[in-house]
Amino acid sequence: MRLNATALALGGVLAWLADVAGAVEAPKPATQAPAATTTTAPAAASVPTAAAAPVATPAEQRVEQYRAFRRAFDAGDFAAAKPLAEQLVATTEQQFGADARELVNPLANVGAVNYRLGNYPAAETAFVRAVRIVDGKSSGADRSLIRPLQGLGETYLATRQFAESAIALKRAVDLMRNLDGLFNVEQLETVDSLIEAYIGLDRLQDAEKESQYAFRVAESTFGKDDLRMLEPLDRHARWFEYVGRYTTARGLHARALQLCEARAGRNSVLAVDSLRGLARTYYLEYIFGPEDAEAVSSGDIFTPTLAPTGPEGRLNPDGERALRIALDSLGRSSPPDHRAISGTLVELGDWYLIGGNTARALDTYAQGWKEAAAAGGDASGLMTAPRRLAYRPPSISVSRANPSKPEEFEERYVEARFTVTREGKITEVTTASTDAPQTAERAVLMAVRKARYAPRLENGAAVDTQDVRLRERVLVRRGSAVAPAAPSAPEAPAATQPVPATLP
Repeated sequence: MRLNATALALGGVLAWLADVAGAVEAPKPATQAPAATTTTAPAAASVPTAAAAPVATPAEQRVEQYRAFRRAFDAGDFAAAKPLAEQLVATTEQQFGADARELVNPLANVGAVNYRLGNYPAAETAFVRAVRIVDGKSSGADRSLIRPLQGLGETYLATRQFAESAIALKRAVDLMRNLDGLFNVEQLETVDSLIEAYIGLDRLQDAEKESQYAFRVAESTFGKDDLRMLEPLDRHARWFEYVGRYTTARGLHARALQLCEARAGRNSVLAVDSLRGLARTYYLEYIFGPEDAEAVSSGDIFTPTLAPTGPEGRLNPDGERALRIALDSLGRSSPPDHRAISGTLVELGDWYLIGGNTARALDTYAQGWKEAAAAGGDASGLMTAPRRLAYRPPSISVSRANPSKPEEFEERYVEARFTVTREGKITEVTTASTDAPQTAERAVLMAVRKARYAPRLENGAAVDTQDVRLRERVLVRRGSAVAPAAPSAPEAPAATQPVPATLP
């Protein structure tokens, strides 16, 4: 909601996890050492012996365990950090008991490191235990609940348990607002994740409410003319892109660009995100139309009313100009930011592909691949699989349908299978599986045929990709006949102008 370039963002929403251990106070040595245990002295000692090393107290052991854990965690060696975090939990439990409040932060560390390792069940177990310890010992607002609730919400979000995620994250946000004020800036990352959970639940009104609130928090904290507003402006603009309000989104990107020029100079690399955002609003508006389409009820499904395409059927050249300016600004920076250059080239390639200039798009993608190779790491990950650029779910989609009598409808699904060609076209569309009636199945397949994808790259070259999947949840009238179990035969794709769609 983390909001990102692929949707609302989502990458970056878990940045707080890097600081979980940092937020945990290291156990402090006891001010008074416990009484020494009695030992039996030797009967006689003809040779003097060296003084025995002092035995560390439990509190001192916890300090050392914590420090060892932090060294491994901060170094990104999560496999090594895991047994150290578990050891700290065991030592703390031995000293204070299985339900002690002192276990909350060590358990949060165990949850964080398991999350980083992708062991979500273990992360959930640790976070849930931490929450239960606090819940069992306090009433009302308790600050020690915030971290485990954040971790639990993020874990549920990663496993697409959106309802559970929303509950945990909303509780964490409410606690932060109660304890630190309604406009405390520390809540923003958690609010971003809450927005993502709401989107997963199709609770767009709740998501928009939190998006507006987060923007007000940033403005009240930083002021309208502070460079720290660049990220909140971009995040808020992406929300409006997501809901199809491209003019509003473009206004926010333009405001960010003006702020950057006033505070950092016209050629500053800080303007790159706003320039890319301006270009994105132009091509989204060209594909999807200026406003979101309205759905009209018709029998068992809802029939879409398509919005018009862009002005005069062509892309606004200001979008390409903005991307070129961004590339020029990045080219002036030293050392070059190869990752940012790659991402901007990829968006320029998308621009050409959507505009129908396939050859130029593929050449630009190849340039982007070279920059990603220079950046190293996972910079080329964006291009190693087909990327959805334009897809409008059918009006029966759960994300769009709004029947006046919802109790008369039930949720079904259609999973489509298709090929994305090297030119980004959709071919060989079939049904992989479904429990929906044939009318719903046909509506989903038609929407898939009209989608546009950026092709997958191998060593910088675009290639065909078979067996790409898209699963759509749909609403149908209760009692509607189920589609046959056998998949439908492939049908020729429609070589048409992309239709309006939601933000990919």
